[in-house]
Amino acid sequence: MFAFLRRRVYTSLVPLLVVLFGVFLLARLTGDPTNLYLPVSATPDQRAEFAAENGLDKPVLSQMADYLSGVAHLDFGESLRTGESAATMALRAFPATLQLAFFTMLLAIIGAIVIGCWAAYRPNSLADRISSLLSMTAASIPDFWFAITGVWIFAVVLGVLPTSGTGSALSWILPIATLLIRPLGVLTQVVRGAMVSALSAPYVRLARSKGAGDLRVVTHHALRNAAAPALTVAGDLTVGLVNGAVVVEAIFGWPGIGKLMIDAILQRDFAVLQAAVLLTAVSIFVLNILIDAGYALLDARVREKSKV
Repeated sequence: MFAFLRRRVYTSLVPLLVVLFGVFLLARLTGDPTNLYLPVSATPDQRAEFAAENGLDKPVLSQMADYLSGVAHLDFGESLRTGESAATMALRAFPATLQLAFFTMLLAIIGAIVIGCWAAYRPNSLADRISSLLSMTAASIPDFWFAITGVWIFAVVLGVLPTSGTGSALSWILPIATLLIRPLGVLTQVVRGAMVSALSAPYVRLARSKGAGDLRVVTHHALRNAAAPALTVAGDLTVGLVNGAVVVEAIFGWPGIGKLMIDAILQRDFAVLQAAVLLTAVSIFVLNILIDAGYALLDARVREKSKV
């Protein structure tokens, strides 16, 4: 297991380095922050002073060297807009995104297990066909369309839900519902397919012949073996939630890492953008490693393959 995890850590270093260099270069493509933070009437001397104070007067390679040196010392610089530590701002915003992703995936997993097991227990029935149709429809709906439609119906027309913020429990409903619909649809299909295969396996027939009840067969025998593919897909969907939260947080004004990224791009706040993207990338790599570790624990073939 340790050899497996060590290999996954090593293979994650290359894409992490790509993100490290990529975010630095792409941030510079948003434009010169001097034009944004200084008035049009600023003199050339004032512009030169601003650039020198923020290290923008150096060549790009020199700026990159300073950036990499700072990252090595966990120093991501300061915000051009507030003067606050960029790392502090990213760390303060990230828990809101994690909370949103956690509760969304928790509800998606619970809902997918219940609906998927129910549909798989009676394959090709009317309930199975309805659940399959609804889950495929949910998996196909774009997040931004559902978010905008939800705001229009429940906030503008009906006026029962707030449009943004985190001031009350009602503020969580639209963001979670927007992020929930696609993972729920995809996971339901995965659980349903895995459970259909598991319920037709010989060990399930053996358990039935020994007098095991339907609930025990589903929960103790079939579901355990159907968990491996569902876990892999759930992990990929969780990673997608962290990335997809950028759009959802911007629409609902959710104070998470996604909204921080959007604001940093619009304000050309390079240090904050770099810190936010790198923190998100590291969390995704760690999450992928944990998912692979969980998959290896469930499937001994993965552990044996990692030893080769």
